[in-house]
Amino acid sequence: MSRFWNPALAKLAPYVPGEQPRLSKLIKLNTNENPFGPSPHVVKALQAAANDSLRLYPDPHSHALAQAIGAYHGVDTSEVFIGNGSDEVLAHVFLGLLKHERPVLFPDITYSFYPVYCGLYDMAYHEVPVSAGMEIRVEDYAQPCGGIILPNPNAPTGIGLASAQIEALLVSQPDVVVVVDEAYVDFGGESVVPLVARYPNLLVVRTLSKSRSLAGLRVGYAIGHQDLIVGLERVKNCFNSYPIDRLAQAGALASFEDEAYFQHTRQEVMRLRAGLVASLEQRGFEVLPSQANFIFARHPRHDAAQLAARLRERSVIVRHFRHPRIDQFLRISVGKEEECAALVTALTDIVGPAGA
Repeated sequence: MSRFWNPALAKLAPYVPGEQPRLSKLIKLNTNENPFGPSPHVVKALQAAANDSLRLYPDPHSHALAQAIGAYHGVDTSEVFIGNGSDEVLAHVFLGLLKHERPVLFPDITYSFYPVYCGLYDMAYHEVPVSAGMEIRVEDYAQPCGGIILPNPNAPTGIGLASAQIEALLVSQPDVVVVVDEAYVDFGGESVVPLVARYPNLLVVRTLSKSRSLAGLRVGYAIGHQDLIVGLERVKNCFNSYPIDRLAQAGALASFEDEAYFQHTRQEVMRLRAGLVASLEQRGFEVLPSQANFIFARHPRHDAAQLAARLRERSVIVRHFRHPRIDQFLRISVGKEEECAALVTALTDIVGPAGA
């Protein structure tokens, strides 16, 4: 520990992102990036925005983008908060809306940034176990707490909840904020944004990194009752009053102007996912039902860590978590057709052909 550190810093366990390898010719299926590039309309908008105006500060409230997001989801602009990626939005959510005397609740198998935020902000939290089938049971969250956060679909499992299940949770917990992290919802999940109009304690967090292929721009947003949005704005303006740069605002806005491309690529990801699931199941894998752009799979006769290592030897990278309950699973991002085929070929070499 450096003698110049805040003493609390040594106790933090930072989030570990998926590996970003520097080697070429690797098939990278470990970080849930969209296999398809952004809309050509987005690329043109970025090129047009790269001009003399970059010497000026961006709009601190991203008004044009907020209006587009509001129109897209059928909500008022005052119900939209925009941040530098959904991770920054979530950081503001934890500090501004979930930090209370009672612990925040989230699943024991979920996005591993949640306990990191709690450590950073010195927050109490309680991990609620998912079922033996890796499903979130909303009835388990009917307990005293300072707030609740759930990814839907969950990560890394990919299993989603129906809107009615989340509404039941909102009814049972009217006095705390319920945050639904919809990072992957566009790949087959059911969004609860329509519930915002009826439940002032609901906040929905979304990202443009996955379904809109803009992970490199870092744009995320939240939708909720105006009181919640004002709270997030107060946190933002105490931290970074200009979070979204001019290029990111231009590119993000353009992504909402090309609905046809968005619909086509997300449908393609779901089609490729179905094919990948079928291929793995034919080779003896158990694959959890996924509504995300990744699958979560294990093989009854092969150790997951060894599988990941042997895939890497064949230039295919997947994600393995050394955590209790899931250390025999691999999280595999859905790649392009040829990438999925290469993964299946590599796995066939390791575990044997279909039906073996």
